[in-house]
Amino acid sequence: MTIIGAAEGRVVDESIFGRILTGILLAITGGIMLGGHFALQPNEARVLILFGAYKGTVRRSGFYWANPFYSRTRAKIPLKSSAPDAHGPTKGTAIGSPTGGIVYQSLSTKISLRAHNFNSDKIKVNDKRGNPIEIAAVVVWRVEDTAQAAFDVEDYESYVQVQSESAIRSIASLYAYDHGEEHETTLRGGGEEVAVALKKELQARLVKTGVVVEEARLTHLAYAPEIAQAMLRRQQAEAVIAARQKIVHGAVSMVDMALRELAEKDVVKLDDERKAAMVSNLLVVLCGESEASPVINAGTLYN
Repeated sequence: MTIIGAAEGRVVDESIFGRILTGILLAITGGIMLGGHFALQPNEARVLILFGAYKGTVRRSGFYWANPFYSRTRAKIPLKSSAPDAHGPTKGTAIGSPTGGIVYQSLSTKISLRAHNFNSDKIKVNDKRGNPIEIAAVVVWRVEDTAQAAFDVEDYESYVQVQSESAIRSIASLYAYDHGEEHETTLRGGGEEVAVALKKELQARLVKTGVVVEEARLTHLAYAPEIAQAMLRRQQAEAVIAARQKIVHGAVSMVDMALRELAEKDVVKLDDERKAAMVSNLLVVLCGESEASPVINAGTLYN
């Protein structure tokens, strides 16, 4: 079958047009098909989204081919809002928007299943007794449910950070920094119990994101600067009192032992007045901060 060119009067074989058209279609189709290939590393997953519908998750590492129309991004989130000044557009201005705007970040459909560390900043918060303290923590977490992480929250990494700081504030307000009542857990003394409570609080807040909290521990704990000096003096005074109590208890025990040994071995017979004098002298020697100078009495106690 032939086609006669009306303008130039040439005879053209129709099969040439068919071959050219077929080649173009095959090239386009091949290019589209090549777009369906993707690779996954160990502990990496990809959620499959086709025209807005969730089709599943690939969790095994390797080289795959899937429907090329599966989306490569799962969402777009705003990074920051910026406004121009007299010197021109500020940092973070949207491309092609000289008047400023919002910069968006595309979130990939690939989700890491590896363990993540989040080190919180130092947070100023009041403890159970209302004392201002500084506290920080480290949280070890990983994604377990990729569908929840991808679709139940806008950005699961940002969500983990915000909720972690909120949980740290909540836990800090439930415990006293130190010097709690008898058998009361404190932030300073109850390390394991506080860590378990923080992990439980975090897991309750992050359950909707498909995230599992592996570990949560305090990394910084201190009084706020405005009361740090006063609390330091208080701790020093309490340490001195505790040391004095121990010294006095030991001194009384030693005096009692000395009097009992003297009486049992019949070294000397002491009346109540002599015992009182000996107790006074021994307590001065044992409880005094400076060395005692002995005084030799050549006479009797009554002369």
